[in-house]
This record gives sequence, C-alpha cells and structure tokens, in this order.
Amino acid sequence: MVINNNRKIFALQKEFSELFPGLKIIFFAKPSKPGAPPSIKLVKQGSKTLQECRAIHHEGIIEILPTMDISEIMENFRDQFGLSVEIIQKSGEDFDERAVIEKLTIREINDLYSL
Repeated sequence: MVINNNRKIFALQKEFSELFPGLKIIFFAKPSKPGAPPSIKLVKQGSKTLQECRAIHHEGIIEILPTMDISEIMENFRDQFGLSVEIIQKSGEDFDERAVIEKLTIREINDLYSL
C-alpha cells in the first residue's frame, strides 16, 4: 500500500481494510499549532485528502508492508506527514476501539483478528 498527498482518507481506509480485513486505520485531526500534542479529534470528513489533514507539508510517500510493525507505521505517518493514526482490531462484526499491540507486524495482528 502506497500513501501520498493526493489520496483521500476514505480511500486509504478502504484499501487498508481490504488488505488487512482484521484491522482498521483511523486518522486524527492535525494539531492546531506546529509542535502541539496530537489531537484526540478524529478526521470525520473522509473526503479530505491527506494533504488537507497533515501538519507537515513536505513531499513524501509512505509504504505499508505486511512485515512492518504497528509502531513503525504510526511513526512513519507522524514523521512524514505530521499525522497521528491508530490501527485498531476488528472484533466480530464491529471494530474494537482498543489499539493493537504495537510490536507485532501488521500481518501477525491481521491474522489474529481476521479468523
């Protein structure tokens, strides 16, 4: 999965869930000021592009590979785009709002929760 400025939030979330059906990625609103702590407010408008939501505005691409661990993915979003993300597990038919274990790879976590 390749992520860049022009991707819409809803499209990123859809592709992520198709690749990792046991998981969901959620995006938090950018901080109100540079250097401010991450927002606890979720991005509600999935039609926004990554460019519209990010706090850091330099060019970049993020790749998400099944062998990456959750903390690495979260760090890449923070460092490259200034965005806070969380990856949560799917539990039954609803998404469980507990964050997944950050040191497991995304493939390992997806396999656990997509049974």
